Amino acid sequence: MTWLLLAGAILSEVTASLSLKAALTHPALYVLVVAGYLSSFSLLALVLRRGMPLGVAYGVWGASGVVLTALLSTLLFAEPLTALMGIGVLLVAAGVMVVELGSQRAHAEEGAGAPSSSSAASAPSATAPGPAAALATATSEIPVVDPHQEDLR
Repeated sequence: MTWLLLAGAILSEVTASLSLKAALTHPALYVLVVAGYLSSFSLLALVLRRGMPLGVAYGVWGASGVVLTALLSTLLFAEPLTALMGIGVLLVAAGVMVVELGSQRAHAEEGAGAPSSSSAASAPSATAPGPAAALATATSEIPVVDPHQEDLR
């Protein structure tokens, strides 16, 4: 079901993007642009709420949108798709597959007893301070200046 929601988010985003191009000559289509982007982000939020990692969801959503928009704009608007652009589209699609395969591998390793990212994030590290400690250290080195005090230079 999560992948179906992601597919809906992708199709909504592509519809909105293509409608944006068409709305330049048919302004009534701006309604479809707004509806498409709202539904796309809403569906993407549902995908994330269901537990899909952000890197995977956003990567697949964004890259698939780029690929579909490039291909469909060629068909619908007779925009050029050169060989170099085609190579770029293939590279984007390959990148999405690599991200997804990496995510599957990470889940497999996590299930095989490797420490999960959530447990690693909650356990303090003895070698490196966490973000809060790093921020506290960085801000403690900033001199405090009282704007009401006279300059004694």
